[in-house]
Amino acid sequence: MAQTVDLNADMGESYGAWKMGDDAALLDIVTSANVACGFHAGDWDVMAATMKAAAQKRVGVGAHPGFPDLHGFGRQRMNFAIGSLQNLVRYQLGAAQAMAAAAGSSVRHLKLHGAMANMASEDEAMAKACYEAALDIAPDIIIMVLAGTAQQRAASALGCKVACEIFADRAYNDDATLVDRALPGAVIHDPDEAGRRMAEMVREGAIITESGKRIETRIDTICLHGDTPTAVRIAAEVRRELHDSGVTLAQFEGQPV
Repeated sequence: MAQTVDLNADMGESYGAWKMGDDAALLDIVTSANVACGFHAGDWDVMAATMKAAAQKRVGVGAHPGFPDLHGFGRQRMNFAIGSLQNLVRYQLGAAQAMAAAAGSSVRHLKLHGAMANMASEDEAMAKACYEAALDIAPDIIIMVLAGTAQQRAASALGCKVACEIFADRAYNDDATLVDRALPGAVIHDPDEAGRRMAEMVREGAIITESGKRIETRIDTICLHGDTPTAVRIAAEVRRELHDSGVTLAQFEGQPV
C-alpha cells in the first residue's frame, strides 16, 4: 500500500447568506482545500474567510475554477472558444492567488470543477488549454488531475507538477471517468462503503470501476466532496480507514507523471 496520500475537499462554496457544507469540520480532516473562485460557487467574502481558515489549519490551498454557472453549481456543460476558456481559468486563479496572499498563504494547486472537469477528463485538448492557462501565470503550480483520464494525459504532456486524484464518493466508468450524477449509484453516501473502497483502491494502486475493472494508476490524493449530507462523516471514515491501514496523510508533493 502507498505510504502517503493527501485528502482534499472542495470548499468555499457558500454564497452570501446561503450556506453550503461544513468547511470548518472538513478543515480538521483534510490536508488540502480546493476553494471555489466565485463563478460556480462562493463569493469574495467566502473566499477570503475560507483562505484564512485553511491557512490557520495549515491546510494546502488550491484554486477550484469552474464555469460561470451559479444556478447549476458549475455542473452544466458549456462551450467556450479556447481563448475565452483560458481567460476564464486565469481570471479565477488570479482571484484565488490574491485572496490567499491576503490570508498569508499561497495557492499551491489547481483543480477544475464540475462540468469543466468532466469535459476535460474526456477531451485532452481542452484539459491542456486549461492547464496551460494556469501555468502561464503560475509555472510552479501543481495540477490536480482526475487519475487515468485525458486530464492526466494532458498534464503529462506539459511536464508540469501533478497530483493524481481519485474520488471517495463517486462511482467510476471503465474509462476512469466518473459516472454521470443523473444515474443511480453515481454518488456514494454511505461512509463505511466510501472508507472501505478508498482503502482498497490505495492498497491496490488502482481505480476500481462500477463493473469491477481495475485501472492501475498513481494515487496522490483523495477527493472528499463537501456538498453532500454525509460529507463530514465520509471524510472522517476515509481518514480512519487509511490510518488503520498504515497510510500517512500528508500534502502531495506534485511529481510529474
